[in-house]
Amino acid sequence: MIAMFILRRVERVFLVTIFLSMVLLFTLNVVAREVGGTFASQLAWIEEAVRLMNIFLVFGALGLALERGRHVGIDTLRNALPDRYRILICKITDLAGCAFAAYMAYLAWQLVIFVLGTGQRSPTLDVPMGWIYAAPVVGFGLLALRYALSFIGAIQRFNTYDDANDDGTEAGAV
Repeated sequence: MIAMFILRRVERVFLVTIFLSMVLLFTLNVVAREVGGTFASQLAWIEEAVRLMNIFLVFGALGLALERGRHVGIDTLRNALPDRYRILICKITDLAGCAFAAYMAYLAWQLVIFVLGTGQRSPTLDVPMGWIYAAPVVGFGLLALRYALSFIGAIQRFNTYDDANDDGTEAGAV
């Protein structure tokens, strides 16, 4: 599963880079407003940039959060069932989740095509809005991938772990 190792690493680097960039931009914006005078008015684009970065941060983290067991879920019934039924419920959950995420990625792709066709652009950054609408395509695609991998048993998303290595094994495991 070297591909999953690379995917996890790329996702983490992407998310950390976006988050740190958001913090730095907001800090610059606050400092510029306090001491910048007219210079602060030239940084009006920062608020929009941070909002758009937040969209990519949220959708980019979908797959990784699912794999780590960080999505909201009610597991009381699942944990109370015997192993045979628990496995069945987990497989049904993975299959339904994969179908839903794939469908959402498809709908998001249709929206990207439509918005790119309209020529709509963001107000201050002048970025084509279709590229912004691509974030859900990627996010739901990664989510569908994780559900599919869980369905076939390539990842164990129902065994949540706090301390884990990039390859999904528990820290300290041989």
